[in-house]
Amino acid sequence: MNKRKIILVTDGDEKAKKAIEVAIKNVNGRCISKSWGNPTRLSGKDIVDLIVTAEYDPVAVMVDDKGDPGYGVGEQALSEIVNDDRVTIAGVVAVASNTEGVNGIEVDYSIDCRGNNVEGGVDKEGNATGEKRLYGDTVDILEVYEFPLIIGIGDIGKMNGSDDCKIGAPIITKAFSDILNRREI
Repeated sequence: MNKRKIILVTDGDEKAKKAIEVAIKNVNGRCISKSWGNPTRLSGKDIVDLIVTAEYDPVAVMVDDKGDPGYGVGEQALSEIVNDDRVTIAGVVAVASNTEGVNGIEVDYSIDCRGNNVEGGVDKEGNATGEKRLYGDTVDILEVYEFPLIIGIGDIGKMNGSDDCKIGAPIITKAFSDILNRREI
């Protein structure tokens, strides 16, 4: 059986969902729209069951903890997805939030709100922080696993309008494109 190639996104609110749907189409992929939720409503197994029915790769899926700084439902779903032998992870888009009390993740690089690749993390608005780590509510679990590429990004579909789906969700589109092309800073 061929493994399905997926991109994990650590955000799943309605605005993020709309931007992700636009962005994944921009890179000729598919979105598991039912994986959206703030917090994630489906189990990782249920999400993978949907992934394997997608017409083609790559497939974007969303996981979200709704601001829970602990091990939340989004992180549980992510863990189940990563450990399912029916999928392979092409990369992860780690999304910044204002959640306090998290360890964060060291990203390979981030894409700021102007579409520039920057070293280290960005904040929720997509501004470079000057730190190596990105802080978000569903990112701490990422350190447990090895991923080919982890790209940091501000709040998907927002960032003061710079990632709005009305203008083609350019920031999340660039993140998907970079993952699929394995671009690194």
